[in-house]
Amino acid sequence: MKYLKSQMKQLVKDNGELQVRLKELMREHDLEKPFALKALYHSEVAAGGKYQSAYQALDEPKKE
Repeated sequence: MKYLKSQMKQLVKDNGELQVRLKELMREHDLEKPFALKALYHSEVAAGGKYQSAYQALDEPKKE
């Protein structure tokens, strides 16, 4: 699975819990949004994370 910024932004937009987590990461670690998105991807999506299936589902329409 590959990190795609546009896909990650869509996942966060569709999920209120991830929106809160993104804002927490940005505030706690003084990160700009692109870096916080990538950190969120690695902590919550990649390698069997809680939101992996939702992230992969965003990619499915492109495969057709």
